[in-house]
Amino acid sequence: MIDNRKLKVYLDTSVISHLWQLDASEKMQETLALWERFKSGRFDVYISQVTIEEMNECSEEKKQKLGNYLNEIKYTILSLSETAIGIGQQIIELGILKEKSRDDANHIGIAVANQLDYIISWNFKHMVNVKTVNGVRAITSLRNYKSIDLVVPTYFLEEE
Repeated sequence: MIDNRKLKVYLDTSVISHLWQLDASEKMQETLALWERFKSGRFDVYISQVTIEEMNECSEEKKQKLGNYLNEIKYTILSLSETAIGIGQQIIELGILKEKSRDDANHIGIAVANQLDYIISWNFKHMVNVKTVNGVRAITSLRNYKSIDLVVPTYFLEEE
């Protein structure tokens, strides 16, 4: 039987930021290509209040441009629940991420708590790397959460 449900994807701030990242043109082009897929409605897209707070730290010009891009797609904003905070805390306590990366731990916690399929990120330092991927797999397995994959935007462009 074929599973026709839409994939549930969580965007961390790095993905949205790369929609208008003039000093990283290749990543920007790949992110824009992914955005076209989002506009088609092929995915259920999620961001969080953490994402919004991080976007608010951008310059006014960039914030406006990113807001315009977000207006092009349908998405849901998720809150930072107690469950998500707890998962983020586990990520820090286990040494997967450091305290200074609390927002990144919370991005992961929100996506795991809401049983999403993927976290999409350009953040190789804290998110899309072997240590974090394996650590998140361990937490989801040990705590009986739905498994989640951490991937770069390019992951969804491979079939083209």
